[in-house]
Amino acid sequence: MESQIHSNFTYMGRNFSNISLAEDSTAFSDCNSDRSGEFPTTSVQSKRLLLACTTEKSDDLIEQLVSDLESDSIEVQKQAAMELRLLAKNKPDNRVKIARAGAIRPLISLISSSDHELQEHGVTAILNLSLCDENKEVLAAAGAIRPLVKALKVGTTTAKENAACALLRLSQLEENKSAIGRSGAIPLLVDLLETGNFRGKKDASTALYSLCSLKENKIRAVEAGIMKPLVELMADFESSMVDKSAFVMSVLVSLPEAKAALVEEGGIPVLVEIIEVGSQRQKEIAAVILLLLCDASLVYRSLVAREGAIPPLVALTQNGTKRAKQKAEALIELLRRPRSGNAASSSDSSD
Repeated sequence: MESQIHSNFTYMGRNFSNISLAEDSTAFSDCNSDRSGEFPTTSVQSKRLLLACTTEKSDDLIEQLVSDLESDSIEVQKQAAMELRLLAKNKPDNRVKIARAGAIRPLISLISSSDHELQEHGVTAILNLSLCDENKEVLAAAGAIRPLVKALKVGTTTAKENAACALLRLSQLEENKSAIGRSGAIPLLVDLLETGNFRGKKDASTALYSLCSLKENKIRAVEAGIMKPLVELMADFESSMVDKSAFVMSVLVSLPEAKAALVEEGGIPVLVEIIEVGSQRQKEIAAVILLLLCDASLVYRSLVAREGAIPPLVALTQNGTKRAKQKAEALIELLRRPRSGNAASSSDSSD
């Protein structure tokens, strides 16, 4: 599953206008789908599901399970949703078969269930179906976005994490990004980034990275207070979130509001420290963020210079990557530029 997910996600790698970072997608390549490996407890069910996962004989089973989703029995619905979820997880071909068999709408309806286990199976089944590019547009058209956002708000820990991943997959279609943002997902993802466990933080950051390529979602994220958790995660080298949080910040910092929030939350000392002691990739992205921060603001240049950024930037020009050297050199030139009366203030122009 890991290799499948990696290949699905790496196409999101892109340039940030004047930022050319080849490794941006690899910072997020470990965003996983359903990690469960469980099979039904009864031997007959285990055998039929295993057979369906390893052979072509899944069609009849899928049809029966889709029919069971409409059952009046919650237990029958749970069993059907769980088996469909596992069939979609373990065999890519089944993702198309399940969708074509009419499972999408009844699975979406399960996401709003008051039964937590049924909700988790519904969310995770939708997530696994969304790994198939062919299903993304169908899922969005069938109304999957709003129930997933609701699960992100009121679901269990697992439901929230898998809903974040499902929204990420749907956001890989550009036309879905605005709909996801308008549905209220951004503040909920920011909350998951701040309060979730490691997997929740990772999945939230990955979804936000994708969604915030759209300016209206950048604004929503900044208004939701995203800079505070991003700065905190970047400052915690033990969190394994430095790269991810820095890449999310890099897509936001073109906004004047984001620049102001970054400074207010104490981001400048954190970025300078990253340039001093971070990994090569971390140093590079920190230099990029500081360059964007300082490009049109004399005030921010003064703050960065006062924080002692020039010596580690000079070191980066000598031993950094090619891009890091370029960004460090450009930033040093800015910081050493004589002050002038017509220098731009901190009210930068947005992209």
